[in-house]
Amino acid sequence: MAWMYLVVAGLFECGWAIGLKYTDGFTKLLPSLLTFSAMAMSFWLLSIAMKIIPIGTAYAVWTGIGAVGVAILGMMFFGESRSMTRIICLLLIVLGIVGLQFVPSSQGTS
Repeated sequence: MAWMYLVVAGLFECGWAIGLKYTDGFTKLLPSLLTFSAMAMSFWLLSIAMKIIPIGTAYAVWTGIGAVGVAILGMMFFGESRSMTRIICLLLIVLGIVGLQFVPSSQGTS
């Protein structure tokens, strides 16, 4: 369940990152309120996920989902570059996110 909270937190991170574009420096009320709401939800869900998932893993996955999600949305809706190099780099981030899910949550010290 913690992983589900973390994924949804990452999706809300995408929402508030894109929302920042529409706030016009937080001068537009509705986009600003929606952006702040998405921020609050994102941080709250992240904090719940961190009760189970190690902080380093949770934060890396959360920011990874946000970075990849916003980059994809930028390509789809804002005409940002769709170069093969950029897509390969985004795939490497996804591979890292998936890989972190398979790392044991605690390892003994030597």
